[in-house]
Formats: sequence, C-alpha cells, structure tokens
Amino acid sequence: MRALITGANPGIGAALSFELASRGCDVIGTARRCDGLETLDVTDPASVAALAERLDGVALEALVCNAGVYLDKGQPLEGGYPAAMWAESFAANVTGVFLTIQALLPHLRRGATPRIMIISSQMASHTRAPGGSYIYRASKAAALNLGRNLAADLKPEGIAVGIYHPGWVQTDMGGTAAEITPAEAATGLADRLQALSLETTGCFETWDGRAHPY
Repeated sequence: MRALITGANPGIGAALSFELASRGCDVIGTARRCDGLETLDVTDPASVAALAERLDGVALEALVCNAGVYLDKGQPLEGGYPAAMWAESFAANVTGVFLTIQALLPHLRRGATPRIMIISSQMASHTRAPGGSYIYRASKAAALNLGRNLAADLKPEGIAVGIYHPGWVQTDMGGTAAEITPAEAATGLADRLQALSLETTGCFETWDGRAHPY
C-alpha cells in the first residue's frame, strides 16, 4: 500500500509514518518545511497543486489528512478568538483537507482499494461540548461533516472515507498530561486505516476502534 500523510514531521504524523512503514507500506510524508519529506502547505492552493503535479502518474492507496492547527487554546471569550485566528485555523483544518483530497483524487483513483483518513477530534462531537476552544471545535466539526459528505460522493467510485479521533496524545498540541503516546495512537490509527472499507465508509471512530457519537 502506498500512503501519503500530511503533517508527517511532528507527533502523530511522524509516528504514523513510522508505523505504516514498519507494516510494509510505501509512505510519502509531507510537511511545510522538513528535510526528507515532500513539501506541502495545505493552506496554500499553489503548494497543493504543486504536490499533485510532482506526483503525476503515482497511484495512492491511502491519503491521511493529518495536518492541522490548534491556535485558540486558552483564549478568553471576552476579547479573544480574533477573526484572523478563525481564518488561519479553518484554512488548515478544513479547507486544506478539502483541497488536498481534491488535488489527489486522480492519484487515489489509480490505486487499489483507495481510502481517505481524516484526522478530526472528539472535540468535533456535538455530544461533547464543555465550552471553550470554539475555533478548534468548530473546525474539527466541519472536518467531520466534510468527511461524511465526501464518503457519500466517493463511495460509487470505490473510495472509502473515514473520520477519526486520534486520542488525547502526548504531543506539542496535546501536552505532557495527555493519555497516550504518539506510538500508541499511530498503532491504532494504522489498524483503522487498514480496516477502512466501503462497508464502513463515513465512520467516525476513535483511534482504538470505538464508534464515536457525532
């Protein structure tokens, strides 16, 4: 299986790249700036188009949309959450996901049993709404909605789409108090990617395979 992973240099992306490679996958990792990886800024349409052009003729069996940002942690309701922060967050967490999938669809169509993994979050769920982090929660909810609709449109083409909560992971984003390591998250996510099929397309699951309420 040839898999492309966005945001593959830190945390979960790097761990998932390693895990999939250890299972025999041919992994193409991307990052904004990182030696040894394909250059991709998902917020820049020209960068997305350039990646697709560089991969011209390459077949992909899997696309993992992992790149994202969490900029509004700890923002106060009064005076916080500036408009620019909303725009930057949605550019990475929603628009960037869509543009990457859109640009790489020709490559997925060449692959055997193609599948798309969108990394969202349990914070996308309307059943889990303790307040705060309004931008991140809204953007991850939008990514969940995007994945569900893509699953419906791409199923007739034989492309499966799954949306996943990666766990509360010990990364720069998750913090040192988080519950699981990047390696644990990556092991579960790799299992989910390999299990994803047209029968399960549109699923919203946790890293360890539990169905998550929408």
